[in-house]
This record gives sequence, C-alpha cells and structure tokens, in this order.
Amino acid sequence: MSGWQETPPTAVLILRDGTRLEGRGIGATGTSAGEVCFNTAMTGYQEILTDPSYAGQIVTFTFPHVGNTGTNDEDIETVNMAAASGVRGVIIKADITNPSNYRAAERLDAWLKKRGIVGIAGLDTRALTALIRENGLADAVIAHAPDGKFDEAALRAELDAFPGLEGLDLAKEVSTTQTYHWDETRWRWGEGYGTIEDPQFHIVAIDYGAKRNILRGLTEQGARITIVPATTSAEDILALEPDGVFLSNGPGDPAATGEYAVPTIRTLIDTGKPVFGICLGHQLLGLALGGKTQKMHQGHHGANHPVKDLTTGKVEITSMNHGFSVDRDSLPSGVVETHVSLFDGSNAGLAVEGQPVFSVQYHPEASPGPHDAHYLFTRFLNHVREQKGMAAKPEFTTA
Repeated sequence: MSGWQETPPTAVLILRDGTRLEGRGIGATGTSAGEVCFNTAMTGYQEILTDPSYAGQIVTFTFPHVGNTGTNDEDIETVNMAAASGVRGVIIKADITNPSNYRAAERLDAWLKKRGIVGIAGLDTRALTALIRENGLADAVIAHAPDGKFDEAALRAELDAFPGLEGLDLAKEVSTTQTYHWDETRWRWGEGYGTIEDPQFHIVAIDYGAKRNILRGLTEQGARITIVPATTSAEDILALEPDGVFLSNGPGDPAATGEYAVPTIRTLIDTGKPVFGICLGHQLLGLALGGKTQKMHQGHHGANHPVKDLTTGKVEITSMNHGFSVDRDSLPSGVVETHVSLFDGSNAGLAVEGQPVFSVQYHPEASPGPHDAHYLFTRFLNHVREQKGMAAKPEFTTA
C-alpha cells in the first residue's frame, strides 16, 4: 500500500509489520516513532494535535482535507505549554491548502513545523485506517527529509527502540510541574474567552494531561480551579481545601500512571468529597476502586461516538480519544456502570453507589465534538452544591 506520487517522496511511514508508505513531507523535518491511531473527526484538527492525550501517538485523519481553516492562538488545548506537544506525528490525505477562515493566523504546515511535529501527506488514510481496524493499533516511525534521502536502518532501529504504550507512564511528561490557578471561561462569539467572576466553589484538578476546555467547563459552573501536578499527594491536595476534585484526561497506560495516582485517589475518595474523572482520570478511578484496565484493539478516536447514559436512558454523541478501557467485569460490588459505548459495548462511565464519585471515558467538553455531554459538569457541581446545602441545577436545559 503506497500513496500516489507525482514527485519523489519526501516522507515515509514504516510500520512495525514492515509496511512502508511513501508521501510528501509536511511540518517539521526529522523522525519520530509512536503508535499510529486514526481519528474520524471532520473538524478540530488543531485541538486534536494539541490534546496531551495524544502523547506518544501518530494521528491519522480519516477526513481527507485537513488544514483548510488554518491555525490560530485560541484553539490550543495544551495547558502546560512548557511540555512537548505530545503528538509524535500527523498523517493526512490531501495537501495542505492556504487557510480560508477569518480566525486563521497561520498556515497549518508552518504551525506544525514551529511545534516540531513531523507529518506526511498524500497517503490513502482510509486504507491505513482499514489496516489498523483489522490488525490493531500499529507502532510506526515517521520521517520527513526534503531531499528524499532516508537512512532505512536508522529508522528501523528507532522503531525497534519505541517500547509501545503498554506499561508507559506519559502523564508525567505532559503534566504541569507546579501548582497554579485557572479562571478562564468558554469562548463566546464576538467576545472570545472570559474570566470567572465571584466563584462559588473551589475545585482542585489533578493534571494528568488536562485540556483547556475541560477546565473552562468547570469554571462555567462557577468554580475557581487550582491545578496540581500529576504526582501531588492527597495530603497536599486536601490542604488546598477543595470542594471537589477533578481527575483529568491524559495519555499512556493507566496501570503505569496508577502506580502513584491510585493511592492518592483512594485517599481522596475516603474523604467523601465529590470526585469526577474524565478519560485517563476515568481509568485511574476504575483502578482505584479495584477494577482493571485493558489495551483496546483500535481504540476510540473521534467526535461522533454514540454513548448511552444508563442513568437517564439518553443517547449522546461524544468526543473520544483513548486506547485503553476499564474492564467492566472487573468492577467490584458497589461500583456501577453508568455509560456504555454503542459502537462496541465497552465501558464508558462508572459511579460509586451512595457516594459523589463518578467518571466517564469520553470528553464532555467537546473540543472538538458535539455538546451533548456538557451536562456532566453540572452533575459534578451538583454534588458539590448538595454538600454545601445549595439547590441543584437542571442537568439538561434548552439554553
């Protein structure tokens, strides 16, 4: 399988099984090894490429036209700008065009180069997606050389040295290294981002690779947020006197991150404070409650994943990005499944009976993606409101 070429190839992608694909280089020059996954979203490529959850991965976009709205300084999801961008590479079908959007500040190719992201264009991305669906997530090395000269032996050695994501703790690589505060609210047409005024609650967010719009989803509920590094102890978190604790999304193997995260989460649960986890935070909560996690065959990466909320019977379309999942059969008594994927039936949410503790596998902030799951931020803060003797807000509104 190879991309059609008008000119000599300036980029290659070599998979662990020996598959070699040629294309046109975009973004930074150089090489990078990672796990190839495919994302089916039609919009939001800048948010995807700055999502820390993609650390260690090479993203293949199934939508053929990527880059046509350019890039800007607002649609960035990385909170820790001092950390590496996370994503190891990008694969697209069509060449990047000049941007056509009033918010565009820079062409995607230049933006990729500035962030050190190696890319390849001109591949049959849907054929690559079919290969992953059949054989599973694939480790690969991607290379971009403007002169078209590649050291094949060195590339294969770099690929051989890549350990794969199983057993890999990547949260430490993308997490903040110091505690700080967040008060920014969601973007609004004609206004941009705002600032929370007169916050009612204080939430501590453990940063395993948090996205900015998740934090904005919390501030929209009236919460000021203190963000702490992934390795922060439960004692230090409780010393901040939070009304609730948020477990963020993030990359890598939850079992590896759980070596230090699980004891902290267990202590936090025992305090009785509300706890809400998303993505990696969901998986870590599952581990802390006595469950197990497992590597998925192809993972879930896209903005059109149907999920059923078993607590309400409603079906929502969600944004997902994960290659590991919680094994529902491992969940102990007292921990209930609250959400399920309608694509493959995998677990997509859990809660502790009788306690204000719950989590979901997907991304309710929807960056990119639909807004069906925004209610989960209300559900979390309603637990806080209940403990403070305040009236709950409706989870679902027409506004």
